[in-house]
Amino acid sequence: MSKVKDTQQHPNVEIAVKNFGPIAEANIDLRPLTVFVGPSNTGKTYFATLVYALHGAFNGLSDSSLLSSVNPSKVMDILNKLFTGPITPKGEMQEILNKLGMPERPFKSSDLPIGIRQRLSTITTEGDFFTKELQDELKNCFDLHSIPELMRLTGEQRNETTVLLKISERKQEYWNIKIKASESETSLDSSTSLDDSTCEDMVILPKGWRVSGQFADDNSVRVYSIGYHTRDRYYLPAARSGIMQSHRIIASSLITRTTRVGLERFPEVPTLSGIVADFMQKIILYDEKETSTSEMKNLAETVETEVLMGKIRLKPSSSGYPDFCYRPEGIEEEMRLSQTSSMVSELAPLVLFLRNGIKPGDTLIIEEPEAHLHPGAQADMAVILARLVRAGVRVIITTHSDWLLQEISNLTLEGLLEEKTDEPASWLLPNEVGVWHFQKDEPVKEIPFKSREGISPEDYEDVAEGLYNRSVNLQQRLEKKKGESGRESA
Repeated sequence: MSKVKDTQQHPNVEIAVKNFGPIAEANIDLRPLTVFVGPSNTGKTYFATLVYALHGAFNGLSDSSLLSSVNPSKVMDILNKLFTGPITPKGEMQEILNKLGMPERPFKSSDLPIGIRQRLSTITTEGDFFTKELQDELKNCFDLHSIPELMRLTGEQRNETTVLLKISERKQEYWNIKIKASESETSLDSSTSLDDSTCEDMVILPKGWRVSGQFADDNSVRVYSIGYHTRDRYYLPAARSGIMQSHRIIASSLITRTTRVGLERFPEVPTLSGIVADFMQKIILYDEKETSTSEMKNLAETVETEVLMGKIRLKPSSSGYPDFCYRPEGIEEEMRLSQTSSMVSELAPLVLFLRNGIKPGDTLIIEEPEAHLHPGAQADMAVILARLVRAGVRVIITTHSDWLLQEISNLTLEGLLEEKTDEPASWLLPNEVGVWHFQKDEPVKEIPFKSREGISPEDYEDVAEGLYNRSVNLQQRLEKKKGESGRESA
């Protein structure tokens, strides 16, 4: 068996919603590979966007580990600001600060006195910060003026929306967060665990580690993940092809509108959703550095050689923004993306992010990875997704492709075999794959994997059966017409 990373490095994340946009009800636990299928306008993109927003609001959907990125000499001031009254003897506090300043080892939560741990636990359950952070993230990602716009509309009446988020790891629940939104208010109730049974696994990392999710004023006591340092999020929206083909024009337009002359000419500038804006920013500010792992770079090369049949190239431009082009195999001349097929511009951002960005532990969300791909290339794309899972990336996709689902089923069957000889590894296991069926005005349901049928949505079967029956009926009518014409000729 190929030696692969443990896909369980991700915490267990369960998200339940009710009356959320077009979704009546859903209770979904994110797997290493999570697939959303179903008719259009049933909430697949809505739920994927929610995952992206929660990831941003709650520090990568991680556990409640505590980190500090500040200079140890400032920690005493921070603790005095956070915790009023005598907490621990001065000598013991100095010992804590000395441990925090040791670069050779992480500072564990268990190094803190129990009084401080209890106070930190109280701080992490206070909802005011999270409520604002979550509201801002939701409004940004969904491009909303107010949270009630997310509420499901039934007739002329909006229903109260609820979102429940649970995060656990190794049978220990860390987060339990419930968000309610009505016409009048948005509330958040949260609880977290910071007891002795979990402290041994929690760490406060030394200065210099990237962190996010500040809690109080300018303090740097933060929530983050066990041992993964940073968990980034990447979203490839359905509009990625057009953005890739016109990103230079978009960048130029945005810069013009940010000048004073531009503001006078365009006083009412329309807004983008946070997801599209994040994607555009990553592309416009793309700087290809040696940051990706060799595994991710090899995967980028696989996409180029086996699917794109050519290379995505980065070229400097006079504007200072990166320019991207495509060089087909066996040809020295390079083509602008606007001159290539839509398949190339669809997959170009995935290649770029694999080269410089996506790391094990990150979350990658792709809308319709099969878009503009030949059925054979769709099957190849399923293999790419499986290799990402094997590399430790959490992958979430929305899809309408039966070809993609069939190949995911095949890769899952391969994972059930005792000998997994493919190298690099691309097999999957049934418990690593979750396929969820979205339908209008009905609860979202999981489609179980079956060794004989694979992954087969009922509506796909209905469409296939309907097309077959229609074909048989038309053929019978055609034969009947031919017979009648023959008799008339005779």
